[in-house]
Amino acid sequence: MDKVALILVIIGALNWLLVGLFGLDLVASIAGDPMALLARIIYVLVGIAGLWCISLLIRMCKRHD
Repeated sequence: MDKVALILVIIGALNWLLVGLFGLDLVASIAGDPMALLARIIYVLVGIAGLWCISLLIRMCKRHD
């Protein structure tokens, strides 16, 4: 689950990079519309992955204490 979460967070980060640099929302481009069901599902999955990565960070910090 950690690897899947990291991959989704990386995809989200790259999407935001494209939005910031070029105004291109790749997820919305693929789904056809930012509010399309597919785009919203992808955004939700990336958000959940981000939350999961918070727990991953906490677990990593506890190992190094």
